[in-house]
Amino acid sequence: MREQALGELEGRTFDVLVIGGGIVGAGVAAHAARAGLAVALVDRGDFGGETSSASSKLVHGGLRYLRLGDLRLVREAHQERRALLRVVAPQLVRRLPFLLPLYRDGPFRPTTIRLGLALYSLLAGDRLGGLVEPARARRSVPELRLDGLRSCGVYADAWTNDARLCLANVRAAAEAGATVLNYAEVIALRTFRGRVAGAEVRDGETGVVVAVAARAVVNAAGPWIDRVRRLEAAGAGTSIRLSKGVHVLVPQPDGWSAAVAIPQDDVRVSFAVPWGGMLLLGTTDEPYAGEPDELRVTDADVAQVLAEAARAVDPGVLSAANVRSAFAGLRVLPGASGDTARARRETVIDRGPGGMLTVAGGKLTTYRRIALDVLDELRPELGLPRLERRPWPLPGAEDLGATKLPVECPPAVRSNLLHLYGSLAGEVLAPAVEEPALLEPLANGAPDLAAQVRYAATHEWARTVDDVLRRRTLLALRGLVTPRLEQRVQELLDSGVAGFVRPGRP
Repeated sequence: MREQALGELEGRTFDVLVIGGGIVGAGVAAHAARAGLAVALVDRGDFGGETSSASSKLVHGGLRYLRLGDLRLVREAHQERRALLRVVAPQLVRRLPFLLPLYRDGPFRPTTIRLGLALYSLLAGDRLGGLVEPARARRSVPELRLDGLRSCGVYADAWTNDARLCLANVRAAAEAGATVLNYAEVIALRTFRGRVAGAEVRDGETGVVVAVAARAVVNAAGPWIDRVRRLEAAGAGTSIRLSKGVHVLVPQPDGWSAAVAIPQDDVRVSFAVPWGGMLLLGTTDEPYAGEPDELRVTDADVAQVLAEAARAVDPGVLSAANVRSAFAGLRVLPGASGDTARARRETVIDRGPGGMLTVAGGKLTTYRRIALDVLDELRPELGLPRLERRPWPLPGAEDLGATKLPVECPPAVRSNLLHLYGSLAGEVLAPAVEEPALLEPLANGAPDLAAQVRYAATHEWARTVDDVLRRRTLLALRGLVTPRLEQRVQELLDSGVAGFVRPGRP
């Protein structure tokens, strides 16, 4: 229960307090708890509530980073992609072919792409790509624009549900003994003899403030890391810059079996990715100077995404009337000048004057490696032995082939449950054996069930309707939200909150 978590935050001394429950913070908490540390993880909003649920949903080597000369990043990303696909989260990460169309008026020649794909495959340690004729490419993407198309590069990467990948790491942390709490804001840092030794945390629901003692504090607050840094040193300057990325979702046409990577210039690409039964379009890459809390998608953003997709996709698919939803996220980039699209996607780990560790930047794909690097930095002060860096399965990733559901479900529903929950899908449906109403669909045209809302409340820290509709399910991204659905989800949440179960705890 929430009261129990607040009591633990105030009543224990933790080895590590992690501020920020996005993919990096959740990954740090999960790996630290598995290493035997006493861990607390807090976020002022929902877990994965910002950029970590607003990415391009790709787990990939990053073909375009070859152009930027980031060979090390590409190699590391391929290693992590393989680990996520095979061990860490095979239920959430799926392999997908990609087409790279080469138009006569485009920035690349076939020879350049052939060599680039050969290097991409070499860094991956696998044969990932080559060139195919337009007619063959169109068999995978029927709406691919053929005018001026010379050939297509073909390679393989993967897609994921970013929000649920983040949530799986939070759950892994909790199962390993961590105290985790969303809607809990750090309002001040505690110090002892000039060193950061914890924080004051305010519960967003009751306003209660608790004092959290910790031997080490990790600032993984994403776009808000400088705000947290100024709690340590009021005069701390700006250490990062932000880039706005917008995505748009439209219905997926029949017959799509590959994604399209669409060159916009000699560095930047946008994507059209079959995802969740929809077509995910984007992303933009524009400098953002506003407050992170004020990030919005504008009509101009949507028009830009549709126009860029139309360079390779039949415009009939891309009318404004087809748009089901749109979302924006902020990339955290190293603090330097220059074009954000050309900025290196590196991770910066920095110590503040009071010893707080701040981690900024990086990619969704390499979150696990970033988390381990953070813990390596903390090893001396925490007395950690050498860390085990081999990948391990997140909750739901084990025994996937043996998963049985306690009730019969239509194929689309079963597939959705196994993707979102993996081997935990039976746990989601267990209450429906005694309460069949939980098997009712939440909305026409979607595979999500009432049981998933109950489970989100009892096992996944969901507190608001938006938590469920946008991050525990895809209903908001499918454009299916109505006042009636919101009311039903709220009722199911209310019935489930009282029965909250701490994952992995008795």
